Amino acid sequence: MAPCFSLNISSMLLFSVFVSSIMAASAGSFYQDFDLTWGDHRAKILDGEKLLTLSLDKASGSGFQSKKEYLFGKIDMQLKLVSGNSAGTVTAYYLSSQGPTHDEIDFEFLGNLSGDPYILHTNVFTQGKGNREQQFYLWFDPTENFHTYSIIWNLQNIIFLVDNIPIREFKNQESIGVPFPKSQPMRIYSSLWNADDWATRGGLVKIDWSKSPFTASYRNFNAAACLWSHGSSSCASKFTSPVSNIAWQNQGLDAKSRRKLQWVQKNYMIYNYCSDMKRFPGGLPLECRH
Repeated sequence: MAPCFSLNISSMLLFSVFVSSIMAASAGSFYQDFDLTWGDHRAKILDGEKLLTLSLDKASGSGFQSKKEYLFGKIDMQLKLVSGNSAGTVTAYYLSSQGPTHDEIDFEFLGNLSGDPYILHTNVFTQGKGNREQQFYLWFDPTENFHTYSIIWNLQNIIFLVDNIPIREFKNQESIGVPFPKSQPMRIYSSLWNADDWATRGGLVKIDWSKSPFTASYRNFNAAACLWSHGSSSCASKFTSPVSNIAWQNQGLDAKSRRKLQWVQKNYMIYNYCSDMKRFPGGLPLECRH
């Protein structure tokens, strides 16, 4: 029986190595997973490398980016947004590739006056083209506690989630001529910056600098994702392997999830480009017609 036992141990080790290769950064620290890219001392890693904060003052905002690039995966981050009078500030958290034909998957949190709700702005860029905005209010105060904001990105769709509740789905509709992000690896980026020329009521409300510095906080980053390195993916040829049935690779919306999506979009969506006939007088974008 010894050879069989040895084979089972070997198989378990191989499976463990495989899972760890695609479950990138699932147990890492912020220093291990991210670079603080701008803002000098305004970007900080604290609390044993488990907490990251970005600050904005009149001189500068701040930002960070992931050390690694990803091509498909499930990305989670917990955020606590700028509290109080956050009008004119934007906290951006997104995936993006580089170049004029880049792909991008966006969460942007648009600040507001004290007592008025944040606006969650989402967008999807494919081959350098965006203009796919959907905006939402949240059903909680995102400044009081940390909440989880997630992106599921696979070959079938992109799903935006808040506390594991889907708020938006962008399906792969290449079959009808709609480009879909599938070949450009992306990094994770986040920044806190001055956008008072447009962010709050179209730029009518400016930042009150007497309230600065403004601070957003991050924790519990997790990426179950395919790493991109030296021109190849850690998941290359593994999508068809029986051992690679990691949930996010084929995750879509089941009936329960779709009911949650419909609840959010009925009660909290405040803008949908697919309903904006004035913006697209020549006809809605192709993906909005199917």
